[in-house]
Amino acid sequence: MATGTDVCELVDVSPEMVQKWIADGEAILVDVREDFEHASERIEQSRNHCLSKFDAEQLRKECGDCRVVFYCRTGKRSSEAATKFGGEQVFHLQGGIEGWKAAERPVLRSASAPKIDIMRQVQIVAGFLIVSGVVLGTLVNPWLYGISAFVGCGLIFAGLSGWCGMAKLLSVLPWNKASASCCSSGACCEP
Repeated sequence: MATGTDVCELVDVSPEMVQKWIADGEAILVDVREDFEHASERIEQSRNHCLSKFDAEQLRKECGDCRVVFYCRTGKRSSEAATKFGGEQVFHLQGGIEGWKAAERPVLRSASAPKIDIMRQVQIVAGFLIVSGVVLGTLVNPWLYGISAFVGCGLIFAGLSGWCGMAKLLSVLPWNKASASCCSSGACCEP
């Protein structure tokens, strides 16, 4: 049995091929985005196994000999999950859910999903804090430039690591709540 430490070949698979594999019962599609992201918008046939709680052995037991195809929003987190999953060949949806939508494939979107996605909310809040820090630093006290510096450092960290504390914080706010949980059982979450 393969483990996450084995050297594996990460294979990008087109949305068309993934859809064919799923229709033929040859593959299982695994969304590794956080539960709030999966609850907001997802590919219908997908299962949710959040990267933050990812258990390769559990997923391997659930999927048996089926091909497992990982996806996230654009590809970074699903590449990490695929590497953790291990095996000789690990499959990854080319372009993530954004690539799926660009290929005009259907997605399910929850009616309770936020009107503005989390990453756009992060951009709005970060921009507001940076501008506020500059204005306050200029008009009130130069030490308040630190607000802008702090937010800028946070954005750099998020870009390098793929983990965004502001997105995590925004995801718990009431308007971003969609009824879902991280599905480690393999059952799809319904909003």
